[in-house]
Amino acid sequence: MTEGQNDVNNTELLDENVWEGFSKWLHCICVVTFDLELGQALEIKYPKHVELTDQEISNICYSAFPDSNSGCMGDTQFVIRLPCKSKRELRSEHINYNNNCPPALRIDEGYIWGYVYFRQVRDINLPRGYFQKSVVVLSYLPFNNLFNKICSYVAPEYFEHGMKCLEAICHNIERWPPPNPGVNIGLPILGHVFQTCIPINSVRGKDSAENKLLTQVEQLNFFEVFKPVLSHIHLLWELVITSEPIIVMASSPANCSKMVLALTRLISPLQFCGDYRPYFTIHDSEFKQYKQYSSKEQFPRFPPPVILGVTNPFFAKTFHNWPHTIILNDDVGQNSKYKLRKPALTKMIEVSSGIYSSYKPFLQKDKNIIKKLMTGVSSNRPDEAQSALLRKHLNELTHSFMYPLERYIASLMPLKKDISAFKAPPIPSPFNPENFFTTLDTGGPQLTLKNTNIKGDWIGLYRKFFRSRNFNSWYNSRYRELSQKLQALHTEALSNADLKNWVQDRPEVEVVDMILRIKNKIGECDSHIQVNDTVKQQLNQRMQDVVTSLPDDLKNILKVS
Repeated sequence: MTEGQNDVNNTELLDENVWEGFSKWLHCICVVTFDLELGQALEIKYPKHVELTDQEISNICYSAFPDSNSGCMGDTQFVIRLPCKSKRELRSEHINYNNNCPPALRIDEGYIWGYVYFRQVRDINLPRGYFQKSVVVLSYLPFNNLFNKICSYVAPEYFEHGMKCLEAICHNIERWPPPNPGVNIGLPILGHVFQTCIPINSVRGKDSAENKLLTQVEQLNFFEVFKPVLSHIHLLWELVITSEPIIVMASSPANCSKMVLALTRLISPLQFCGDYRPYFTIHDSEFKQYKQYSSKEQFPRFPPPVILGVTNPFFAKTFHNWPHTIILNDDVGQNSKYKLRKPALTKMIEVSSGIYSSYKPFLQKDKNIIKKLMTGVSSNRPDEAQSALLRKHLNELTHSFMYPLERYIASLMPLKKDISAFKAPPIPSPFNPENFFTTLDTGGPQLTLKNTNIKGDWIGLYRKFFRSRNFNSWYNSRYRELSQKLQALHTEALSNADLKNWVQDRPEVEVVDMILRIKNKIGECDSHIQVNDTVKQQLNQRMQDVVTSLPDDLKNILKVS
């Protein structure tokens, strides 16, 4: 390697180290412009050392502008979510963040979020007669409210003051404290301070996101978004919790991205585990993949669990066979009430708002909550209060649905008395749907719902849920937690075992095997088995209890003393 190459590599390393704090919050900031020859093109990427693949750049550029048919003049804000072809490893701060934040706010290293601020205004001095640019804040953190507010502050500053302003913004972000759930954080930027608090997982402690003085990292006006489809909210809840594929068609990326994000939060605190793209274009690298599910040759092959937000009328023709479609007109959020229509009517889909689906819900509507919300409309109840009422109802519905499952999976845990230091650690019992159903008579969701009693085919809904990606992800996570708990209990049992007596008159091969098992446990305590320092110290002592019985030559071979 030449001296010049060394200098270049050292500079790149210096850049990465300099931006250590910045990368805890953002990946980079991009500016996308319209080029007469290239179309939408990346004008600026800052910091410069950050790597983006050609495909990622293409997806960012095409997703950074509203569709040409939407005619968005002035300033428009929306959210995009793009796949990363090569997963980037999570930083230690992000691993800690994921362990403590609510499931819906966890980082998925396979995707990156883009918070877009697009400006289109007349400018006779430019060749096309328009100024068209987007500032895109890229992050792995799903903070749609916080980053949209930050973007709405910094983008106009950049449009007015240019590159020096963007550099100053990034250097401000570099000095931010790491994202730490449950801690009030001040985020200074261009003389303005955004006060925020990332909520902590409600299972692990009290949710601190209720502090209304703070800028919440995520905030959706549920009532405003769902108002036109309010009478079908329970249908939408079933579609989302069972990972059904949905397309949201709207006239602007702002409207479709709000609806997609709100749909994924319908089942909170359960995490929606299908793919979802708040704003999706025909230029996206995965467009062909999704298009195949709407061709006559492929149908009725079922699409994957995905929620797509689109604006191009081309989708109405190309995706007319999609199982569930929500059409939003420009009157979204007003007093319109959308009808439930059969997919067969979708020849007029581009002009008729509504929900297009032949899905038959398993559960009956809770008419009481709908009546309360409509009463709130007539009495001019604030949207914030309406949203809180709707969120509370949906949260209780999801809790009541998941509670019997949480209780049942806890019963799969072996008894503590069955855990022996001298046997392999036990594993959780397998999940048996039929056994689970027998528990519903005395503790099913129809009995645990507060202030209501939603009737219907709960078992049928559970059977469908068991075939969904949401269930697979939830079950794998819970099974992993049970297994880790059993490993921790087995480690504690080993640390408390009387190995001095056990080792007496034991064959040398058994003693060696025990030493290797203890060494392996000590190593796992430093990685994925969570035990306290006392247990670790006792494990090391148990190692010494066994090692003293070995001859010196075997100690040397095993590299123990």
